[in-house]
This record gives sequence, C-alpha cells and structure tokens, in this order.
Amino acid sequence: MSSSASPRYDLVVIGSGPGGQKAAIAAAKLGKSVAIVERKHMLGGVCLNTGTIPSKTLREAVLYLTGMNQRELYGASYRVKSNITPEDLFARTAQVIGKETEVVRSQLQRNRVEIFPGVASFVDEHTVEVVDDDRGESTRLHGEFFVIATGTRPARLPGVNYDEERILDSDEILQLKAIPATMVVVGAGVIGIEYASMFAALGTRVTVVERRPSMLEFCDPEVIEALRFHLRDLAVTFRFGEEVTDIEVGPNGAVTKLASGKRIPAETVMYSAGRQGQTEALALENAGLSADDRGRIQVDKHFQTAVDHIYAVGDVIGFPALAATSMDQGRLAAYHAFGESAEGMTELQPIGIYSIPEVSYVGATETELTKAAVPYEVGVSRYRELARGQIAGDSYGMLKLLVNTDDRKLLGVHIFGSQATELVHIGQAVMGCGGTVDYLIEAVFNYPTLSEAYKVAALDVANKIRALAQYCD
Repeated sequence: MSSSASPRYDLVVIGSGPGGQKAAIAAAKLGKSVAIVERKHMLGGVCLNTGTIPSKTLREAVLYLTGMNQRELYGASYRVKSNITPEDLFARTAQVIGKETEVVRSQLQRNRVEIFPGVASFVDEHTVEVVDDDRGESTRLHGEFFVIATGTRPARLPGVNYDEERILDSDEILQLKAIPATMVVVGAGVIGIEYASMFAALGTRVTVVERRPSMLEFCDPEVIEALRFHLRDLAVTFRFGEEVTDIEVGPNGAVTKLASGKRIPAETVMYSAGRQGQTEALALENAGLSADDRGRIQVDKHFQTAVDHIYAVGDVIGFPALAATSMDQGRLAAYHAFGESAEGMTELQPIGIYSIPEVSYVGATETELTKAAVPYEVGVSRYRELARGQIAGDSYGMLKLLVNTDDRKLLGVHIFGSQATELVHIGQAVMGCGGTVDYLIEAVFNYPTLSEAYKVAALDVANKIRALAQYCD
C-alpha cells in the first residue's frame, strides 16, 4: 500500500453526513482550508445511504404504490399497483440517493472542500491516516481542528444470528428480495414503528414485540394511542411487556420465542435495537479520546470533546440523533472552532416520526406540564372537520394545542396525520417568537388547507379559557 505526503488543513472532517457536511461548508465559507473523509460509496453518510433518506423515500413509494392515502375515497381495496415488488420500491430509493449524492458532492466541490475517500484513524491528536483499500493508498492529513461526524449503525444484540435473509437489522431491511407476508419487528422505537407501519401498509401482517409497557413514551399519549389504533386497523399486533428469548430459523421463515411462552411464526424478523456509534475504526486513543459502550463520544455545549481542538457532532454524540439537529451542530462546531459568533441551538426542536400516518410535535407534552405544575388548556382540531381533510381522504388526523391559561402562550403542538412533519413548523415559529394563541385566532389561513387546523384548535382552546374565566368571575 502506497502512502502520499501529509497535506495540512485548517479543518479535517471525518464523515460527510448532515453534521459533517455542514461543518465543512461552514468552515469553508469562513475562508478555511477543509478536507472531508468518507468511506467509498458513502458520500452523504449514513443519513443519505442507509438511514433517513432511503427510509423516507421508501415510505413515499409505499404510500403511492399502495394508494393508502386514497382509500377513504376509493375504497379499502384501492391500490395503484396490485403486486408490489422490492424492485418497485427500491428503484425510487436508488434514484433519490443518486441525485442527492451528486448534490452533496457539488456543494462540497463548489466550496473547495477536498474529498478523501477511505477510512480515517487518528495517528495523533493532529493527524489522521486515511486508508483507501480500493486504490491501495494511504494518506496522512494534518488538521488544526477536527470534527468527528461518523454517525451510527444499527446496534446488534449479542446472541442474535443475523443472516441477511430471515433475521435482519434496519439497514438490511432495505435489501429485501421479496415483500414478506408476515414479519416480526423487535423494538417499538421510532425506527421499529416506522418500518412496521410501512410493511403493514404493503399488506404484511406485522407483530411488534416490545419489552416496555408501551411505545414512543416521549410523545403525547393521546396521539400515540391514535397511531396505535390506526396500526391495529392495518392488522399490526402489539406484544408489549414481552421479551424475545430465542429465534428458530427454518426453510420457510423463523419462529420468535418470547419469555412468556408465546411463539410467533413469521417469514422475516427485523431487530430495531437502537444505534451504535461508528467509532471503532477511529483509533480514538491515539488522540486522547474514548467512546462509551454504545460508541458515543461525549461533548460539551460547544460540541468540543475532551481534546479542545477535536469536535464531534451528529448521531455519534447521542441524543437527539436527528439529521436536522446534526446540521446545526456541525455548523456551530465549525463556528466555535474558528471564533465565529453564533446564537447556539434553540431549545424548540421539532420531533418527526415518519410512520404511516405521521406524528410530529414541538414543545411540551401534557405529562411534562402537569409535573411542572403549569396551568394549561387543550385545543383540538380533527382533520375530518376540515375541507382539506375530506379532499385528501384523511379523516383520522388531529392537531392538538397546549396553551398556558395565564398568559395564553403556546406551550406545545402535537399532530397526528397527513403532513404532520410539515405542519408542526407553524407552531414552532409561533412558539419561537413567544406568540400566544390569539395570533392563530386572528391569522388568516389559506382555504382549504390542513393548516386551518391551527385556527380551529386555537378557537377551541380560547373558548375553554373563556368558559374558565366566566366560572372564576
């Protein structure tokens, strides 16, 4: 293996996902020399190649090909394509990944960020060695500053024999050779529920096994109950408070054994056991760093690690592990490294779950407000009350506002249904400006739109607060 000279850069970024890409571009905009290291054929990182983008594109393909959003209008048997194959689903995914990869490459090249394909490992705290096995080359890069943005991979449980055919993780599910008639999803976290809903929409009979007593406990309970009802309507079976003890694989599928004695036959088992930071190849010890047992790197509020000139951003630092927050983390890390002033990240960060239907929220939940003894009232709008809801064929969606009864400020927005992840930003903007429910009452919304749900819910909560005041008087 040949080795070239050691070029010097103001910033070396390891990983080209949302966090690494934005860190590199932010530093380049400040006039700094920047290099970015990424594994071969993984430009755009996990987000673009195996995570957010392919899974969300798959979801759109499922919605379109199954005709799921049109069934209230044309009947439960309506489908755009009767026999959907993995090729139908993944053709769109491959197309989107290809186009997005070129967008990322173009943005980096436009900003004069040098791209080094290969795997990086620290030689010392200012040097990494990049090994490109395909070309038989290794290059040492010297950096004044570093940003680690290597992302995560699906965590694999010990004792589970993943075989890429019957027992899969959430990355391998994207390489399925056939749509299974039955599936067990182990884990009712965000990824597990998203895939469970997608395959249920395709007609797969899905069983979700979760050792906790419920799912998505950080969300509003009423919204999650609506999601669970909708998934049950798609023939999803939930087994909460259950633990998998063994999986027997046979020629026709697998039998999942639970601690309670239940046995669940299915063609495919997908494990969704959280994520593991991709730090094992970095040789962190050579830079004076270490990772925890989940491969995560600890950082401070400026995303600095224990070594001041080395930063870490994105999923590799843990919660919230979202592409949207990773982008801002990367930008802020670069700004801090080079002394550029920035406000920092706002506390109001929306959460989006791309299940079918979507769930999204921003701000506090009812549970949090009750624990904090904050007086609040609830306003609800249901999509079936909106003309746009009828036009779109979505009668099950709902939007819920939590409003302080003292100063009428908006405290939380919780949405279930079509376009939830888009609609939530209206509430986020109002809350970010310290707005009250009165703004939503007085605002004029386009008609017919789902955004009208804000006005309906605002009027609902205003009427409740008025009734409360009348009783108090």
